[in-house]
Amino acid sequence: MFIEDKYHLTYCTNIHPGQDWINTFNSLKKYLPVIKNKLAKDQPLGVGLRLSNKASEELSEDGNLPIFKKWLVQNGLYVFTMNGFPYGNFHNEAVKDKVHEPDWTTKERVQYTIRLFEQLAYLLPDGISGGISTSPISYRHWHKSASEKKAVMEKGALHLTQVILNLYKLEEDTSKYLHLDIEPEPDGMLENTEDVLGFYSNFLLPIAIKEIADSLGVSEEKARDIVLRYCTLCYDICHFSLAYEEPAYTFKKLRDAGIKIGKIQVSAALKIKFETQDKDEIWKSLAQFDEPTYLHQVTEKTDDGVKTYNDLPVVLENKTDVKELRAHFHVPIFLESFDRLYSTQDHILKVISILKSDMVSEHLEIETYTWDVLPNSLKKELSESIIREMNWFKDKLH
Repeated sequence: MFIEDKYHLTYCTNIHPGQDWINTFNSLKKYLPVIKNKLAKDQPLGVGLRLSNKASEELSEDGNLPIFKKWLVQNGLYVFTMNGFPYGNFHNEAVKDKVHEPDWTTKERVQYTIRLFEQLAYLLPDGISGGISTSPISYRHWHKSASEKKAVMEKGALHLTQVILNLYKLEEDTSKYLHLDIEPEPDGMLENTEDVLGFYSNFLLPIAIKEIADSLGVSEEKARDIVLRYCTLCYDICHFSLAYEEPAYTFKKLRDAGIKIGKIQVSAALKIKFETQDKDEIWKSLAQFDEPTYLHQVTEKTDDGVKTYNDLPVVLENKTDVKELRAHFHVPIFLESFDRLYSTQDHILKVISILKSDMVSEHLEIETYTWDVLPNSLKKELSESIIREMNWFKDKLH
């Protein structure tokens, strides 16, 4: 769906079950035409496609990819962005830190990502760019020592360089510009703006520039431009609100460093304010969100910086005396408050305000993937919920 004739707006289909291609395609056929008819009857609707590794492998078999592209065209749909973060199953089993497996130290992550790009290049209409969001290198708690973490960053940078070279050649062959969008999140190796800047300056740029200059026979200046063109950032609003970072701050810091934002994922975190005397009731409200499928990191802003608790149960057990907490739980973006709790919707509104005058990124993807595990009071029919979120965002951006 086009907004203001320049933004591509969609929602991420990781909301739908899809461990394999048959189940993925069945989900898309069930929901997408209904949603398009309500949201974009007279114009194409963009799709934020999520494919597990298994679904992606099967999409490349038995003529499935041409069949899928034909179906998209027939239904007025087009894929311009993909979620390449979760490699395996994302529903109906405990995901938790496994969402980072395999990480960017592995060949499996490289192969999966390159395959996704080949599929996106085939599906992407002419004349627009495409992007794929991905893991922030690895999960921080898997690596204990400074030397381990350094080795992970170096290996990750080398593997990202392979993808960058692939995207450079893909654009030469197809004239389609595709970019890889790294997505920082709490307890990832990249969590916030400073982590991103440090990774680019200390690992990605030094390593990738040398590799690319040698491989392509270009100058280091040209190699740097190639890195910054194809390796961009996925700015997930929920994740950066958990880092207590203002959008304007992050956007300026990245722009000054030459780092592009390939995609903005529109999402809201839980905000818990302990300003009233009903603290026991607030804790009860928060406990409704303790579920076993996803990681729900909790952050607290302290005098020494942002403190991260690796999952919600840790906080619920200790119930520390704090003024405010924020929890990694993608709640509906149209809700500012509910049941004694709040959301970080204010960060979405700040991003929208910036987008009205500054085209930070042309790719906008709503990502509320937790509908199945929300408390019953927040659950609605899925299509209705998606449509409500899309309309809310569209109306605010106008």
